[in-house]
Amino acid sequence: MARQKGIIKVKGTLDDVTFYKSGQDGFLMRMKGGVPAARILSDPAFQRTRENMAEFGRAGKAGKMLRGALRGVLINSKDSRMTSRLTQAMMKVIQADATSDRGLRNVIDGEAELLTGFEFNNNGKLSTTLFAPFTPAIDRVSGELTVDFAPFVPVNMIGAPGGATHFKIVSAGAEVDFEAETYVVQNAASAILPIDATLTAAIAQTNQVTAASTKPLFLVVGIEFYQQVNAQMYPLKNGAFNPLSVVMVSGTATP
Repeated sequence: MARQKGIIKVKGTLDDVTFYKSGQDGFLMRMKGGVPAARILSDPAFQRTRENMAEFGRAGKAGKMLRGALRGVLINSKDSRMTSRLTQAMMKVIQADATSDRGLRNVIDGEAELLTGFEFNNNGKLSTTLFAPFTPAIDRVSGELTVDFAPFVPVNMIGAPGGATHFKIVSAGAEVDFEAETYVVQNAASAILPIDATLTAAIAQTNQVTAASTKPLFLVVGIEFYQQVNAQMYPLKNGAFNPLSVVMVSGTATP
């Protein structure tokens, strides 16, 4: 892969060279080539490749399901490479499946708990933004996914980006059925609070999903920043620095 320079940028194919535009890296060029697709799909020599392709496709599909479930909070908190990073994280979950044959490994039999700590926005990570202690919990019996904050002083416990005057705590609990491609989700949010030296009240958020579910459960927590101008609240820089992180996962029900 090489970067195009000069005034005129090209897209298309010339002989064995493909010119294209990447949303992240600009105008690039690369040589055509490689093994024909028909051979990869049929030649026994490429069995491992087909197995890897199947699992990579499964990881991408699982990542899309989780993103869809969390859309209500994710829409304001993500970076441009989040989708590919989540697919890579899902691959690790799938590769942790110790029961299925290679090529058939999946999220259900893998270790969904490996997603704990995943940051949806590398431009504003929860781990380097929120320093107030909180308690996450997943109760499968009741179907409640909760997060509780003791009172804290925002100016001391939140590493806010420049220009932010206010914030709110958000969370979501999601029950995802990766096989049936369905999900149950509930979101919660605090009031919009000033980033000052005033002690907040305790914050308790409950996200309800199906009671006694046997599906993977995900609890995410984040912050949305605002700037107050003439008594109006405006999302800060379209959420570019809003953190959102997976804080707890329960992959399967305890036998």
